[in-house]
Amino acid sequence: MGDPYILMLVALAVLAIVDLVVGVSNDAVNFLNSAIGSKAIKVRNIMIIASVGVFFGAITSSGMMEVARKGIFNPNMFMFQDIMFIFMAVMITDVLLLDIFNSLGMPTSTTVSIVFELLGAAVCISLLKISSNETQSFSDIWNYINHEQATKIIFGILLSVVVAFSVGALVQFVSRLIYSFNFEKRPTYMSALFGGFAITAITYFIIIKGLKGTPYYKSIGNLIEGNTLFIIAGSFVAWSLISQVLISFFKVNVLKFIIGVGTFSLAMAFSGNDLVNFVGVPIAAWNSYQAWQTSGVSADAFSMGILAEKVPSNVYLLLIAGVIMVATLWTSSKAQKVIKTGIDLSRQGEGHEKFQANPLSRIIVRSSMVVNFVIRRVSPPKALVFIDSKFQKPVIELPKDKTYEMPAFDLVRASVNLVVAGILISIATSLKLPLSTTYVTFMVAMGTSLADRAWGRESAVYRVAGVINVIGGWFLTAITAFLAAALVAYLISFSMVMIPILLLVVALLIGRNTLIHKKKSKEVESKIYFKRAELITINGVIEESADHIAGVATRVNKLFTNVVDDLATHDLNKLRKTDKHVGKLNDEIDELKDGVFYFIKSLDDTSVQASRFYILVLGYLQDVAQSISYISSASFKHVNNNHKNLKKDQLADLKHIDTTLSKLLDDISVTFESRDFNKLEVIINEKKQLLKNISSSIEKQVARIRTDEASPKNTTLYFSILLETQDLVSALMSLLETYEEFHISSKKI
Repeated sequence: MGDPYILMLVALAVLAIVDLVVGVSNDAVNFLNSAIGSKAIKVRNIMIIASVGVFFGAITSSGMMEVARKGIFNPNMFMFQDIMFIFMAVMITDVLLLDIFNSLGMPTSTTVSIVFELLGAAVCISLLKISSNETQSFSDIWNYINHEQATKIIFGILLSVVVAFSVGALVQFVSRLIYSFNFEKRPTYMSALFGGFAITAITYFIIIKGLKGTPYYKSIGNLIEGNTLFIIAGSFVAWSLISQVLISFFKVNVLKFIIGVGTFSLAMAFSGNDLVNFVGVPIAAWNSYQAWQTSGVSADAFSMGILAEKVPSNVYLLLIAGVIMVATLWTSSKAQKVIKTGIDLSRQGEGHEKFQANPLSRIIVRSSMVVNFVIRRVSPPKALVFIDSKFQKPVIELPKDKTYEMPAFDLVRASVNLVVAGILISIATSLKLPLSTTYVTFMVAMGTSLADRAWGRESAVYRVAGVINVIGGWFLTAITAFLAAALVAYLISFSMVMIPILLLVVALLIGRNTLIHKKKSKEVESKIYFKRAELITINGVIEESADHIAGVATRVNKLFTNVVDDLATHDLNKLRKTDKHVGKLNDEIDELKDGVFYFIKSLDDTSVQASRFYILVLGYLQDVAQSISYISSASFKHVNNNHKNLKKDQLADLKHIDTTLSKLLDDISVTFESRDFNKLEVIINEKKQLLKNISSSIEKQVARIRTDEASPKNTTLYFSILLETQDLVSALMSLLETYEEFHISSKKI
C-alpha cells in the first residue's frame, strides 16, 4: 500500500486549506463588525485594511504553534501512529463543525473547537492505550493529558467572556460620558487625547507585545525590555500630537483613523492568535513525520517526545496560509451572514430581531430593570441628569426628498470595540494563550452595546436571547467538538480504511451545507423589509403590496394542492414537509406585520392614507395564511394519528375544489405580477362558483353522514378543510375588493 502517512499528510494539507476557508468565514466577524457597523470607512477600504492585517498577523504567528504540539497532551506518551490518528480526527471534525456553524450564521470559537477536539481525540487514544496495557488504570489518563495547561487554557477562555464583557461595558460608559453622542462638537484636544490613548494602546500591545515569542522579536527585544514606561509615555505624547495635527490642519476625523488602525491591528491580532487553529495541527503532523521518517523505527514504536521541543515554523507555509485567509475574506458569503448576526445584536436602533425571546432572557431583563430602578432611586438626582444628558441621541433632520441609512452604532463605540478587543487579544497572544478571539470581540461588542443603552425596552429581551443563544452555541461547540473528535479518533484507530470514508463524508456534508446556504441566501434576498430611512410613495405601496399578494397566492396554491394530493395517498412525510412550508409562510407574514411601524414612519406626506390600506392587506394575508395553516396541520394530525383515509367521494370533491381554487389563485398571481388591476372585478366574480362548490360539498357530506358515513374523525377533518377553505376564499375576496377600491382612489389623486 506504500506509505499511508504520506497520504494522511496530503489529506491534512487539503483539510488545512478547507479549515482556513471555513475558519476565516466564521472569524471575519471578529475584526470587521465594528468598521462595517459604524460605516466609518467604505467597505472596500475596510477589506483592504483587514487583508493587510491578516497577512501580517499570519507571518508573525509562529509563537502560537506550540499549542497544537504540546499544549493539550504530553507528546512523549504517544507514538507517531497515535499522533497521526489524533491529528486526522481533529482536522476532520474541525472542518465539519465550523462549516455547520457558518451555514447557521452563528459566530463560534475556532479556538474552543480546536482545543476540545485535541482534548477529545487525545483522551480517546489515551484510553485505548490504557485499555491495552494491563499495568495501567484509568487514573493514568493524567500522564497522557497535559491537564494543567489544558485547564489553564479552558479557564482562560471562559474568563475572557466575563472580562471582555465587563471591560467593554466600563470603557464604553466612560467614553460616552466624555464624548456623548454629539462627539463632533467636543473640543479638538479631547479627540486628540482619545486618539493618543487608543493608538498607543493598539501599537504597544499589538505590535510590540504581539511580536514577543516570534523570530522577529530578537532584533528589537533589547530596545523594548526595561523601557516599557518610556515607550508607552512617549507613544502617548507622540500620537496625541499627531492626532491634534491631523484634526486641526488636515480636518481628519480621528475616530475614523482609530477605526482604520484598530481594524488593521485586530485583524493582525486575530491572525496571529487564531492561525494555529487552522494550520497548527497539519504543521505539527509534518514535523512529526520528518522526525519519524529519519528514525528507522516503526510508526507504532516511535515516541513523539520531539514535539515537546521548540520547532520553528516554516515562514513560507505561514505566507501561503495568509494568502488563503485574505482570499477567503473577499469571497466568502458565509462570512457576511455571520457578520450580520453580530451587528444585529449590537446595533443602536430598533429593527427586525433575528432571535425570539425565551424565558431566561425575560427573567434577565426583568431582573435588570429592578436593579436599574434601585440604582436610580439611591443615586443623586444631579448625577443622573448629567449622565442622561450624555446619552441623549441627536435627531437628524433631513429634507423629505433625502434618505439616510443610519449606521448600526457610532464611531465612539466602534473605536472602543476595536481598542478593547485588540488589547485583550494581544495580551493573551503575548502570553501564548490561545484566547478565543470570537469570545472576546463578541462579548466586548455586547458589553459596549449594553453600556451605550442600545438595548432598550423594545429590543432588550430579543438581544439578550440572541446573546444567550450564541453563548449556548459556544458551549455546544465545546461538547460537540470533544465527543465528535473522540468518535472519529476511535473509528480511525479501529481501521485506517475509515480515513477515506470519513473524508468522503466531510466532502458530501460540506457540499450539502453549501447548497443549502445558497438556497437560503436566495430566499433572504427575495425578502424586502422596510427601513425607517426609506421614503415610500403611494406607487411604492402598490408595488410592494402587489408583490406580497402575488407571492402568497402562488405559495398557497401549491400548498393547498399538496395537502389534497398527500391526503389522497396518506403520505405522512410529505404532509410534514408541507406543514413546515406553511409555517415559513406564516413567519414571513408575521415579520411583515412587525415592520408596520417602520412602514408608517417611512411614508411621505402625500401617502399617509396608504397606511390603513397596507395594514388591511397584511391582515387579509394573515387570515389566508392561518386558514392554509389550519388545513395543513389538521391533515397532518389526522394522518399522523393513523385515522382512516378520506373516502373517494370526499377526495373527489376536494380535488374539484382544488382545481377551481387553483385557477382563482393563478389568476390573482398573474394579475398582481403584471400589475393589470383592471381584471380584479372579473376575479372577484369567480368566487361565486367556488363558494357554491364548497357549499355543495358540505351538503353532500351531511347526506353521507345520515346514510353510510361511519368515521367521525373523517367527518371532522373534511368539514374543517371545507370551512377553512371557505374562510380562505372570503379573506382573498375581501383583500381584492380592498385593493380594487384603493387602486381606483389612488388614480384620482
